[in-house]
Amino acid sequence: MSVENNKTLRLLMPQWQGGNNHAYHFGAQLLAWLAPETNGPVEEVNVAFDESRQLKNENGIVGRSEIIPQIQHAKELIEKHSPESLVVLGGDCLVDLAPFAYLQEKYGDDLGILWVDAHPDIMTSEDFEHSHASVLRALMGEGDSDLTSFVSTPIKASKVMYAGVNNESEFEADLLKERNMRVCRPEEIKTDITSIQKWVEEENIKVLAIHLDLDVLSIANFGSLLFKNPNVPEDAYEGIAQGQITMEDVVKVINVASEKTEVVGLGIAEHLPWDSLNLKNMLGKLPLLGRK
Repeated sequence: MSVENNKTLRLLMPQWQGGNNHAYHFGAQLLAWLAPETNGPVEEVNVAFDESRQLKNENGIVGRSEIIPQIQHAKELIEKHSPESLVVLGGDCLVDLAPFAYLQEKYGDDLGILWVDAHPDIMTSEDFEHSHASVLRALMGEGDSDLTSFVSTPIKASKVMYAGVNNESEFEADLLKERNMRVCRPEEIKTDITSIQKWVEEENIKVLAIHLDLDVLSIANFGSLLFKNPNVPEDAYEGIAQGQITMEDVVKVINVASEKTEVVGLGIAEHLPWDSLNLKNMLGKLPLLGRK
């Protein structure tokens, strides 16, 4: 099931500050170029960008003074159109905060969130200073007040379904268990998925918002990910969960989840095309191409 394109707002949000990585900015722009054309409205969120700018921790959140106005602008653009559905092209994972908060308010208990990600994104500023890891916790109405202020209708834990989460930290595992949050693990995705259908049925999910963090993909199958950064030591991300599924698996998960629901939200985040970015930078240094 799907909504008409002319009722779907496409939001480009090249936010990089939530993950404190400039490459997210270019990744979002390239993602927007790669995406199929739309006949619906398209808006771009104003995102401050300066490659030389180094962000600081501002009361628990790196880049707070830039992040909050950007989320506010996203909210204003959404309210300008009052769409039936939303596509969000980012940027770091925090780009889905205002769009999903809007969908939660619009659809209430009919809405379920399918979080396709290697990580649960349930940190708070007390746990981790990069706010892209706090987005789902904020959508639950918990954590830093600057983030939760955008959430008028917190999502219930029962209305969230994870797909692809693996090897979470002890803190994350404890919180998932405490909230009885459902997880479709990579090994289930590789076989016959049943937990997602069960969730849709038991929670009476009628409409679906899908968060797709590309880091749910295995680096063996896709290289435009944080974990393939050629500019850091090989052990830089040691101990951090990495994706274990393929693009075909992602499509399978979303098809299963949307069999008996209507997709009203799709957010795609964390695209880091290192080869393209390095080529872009090289081209800028060549004769007749680079600026004088």
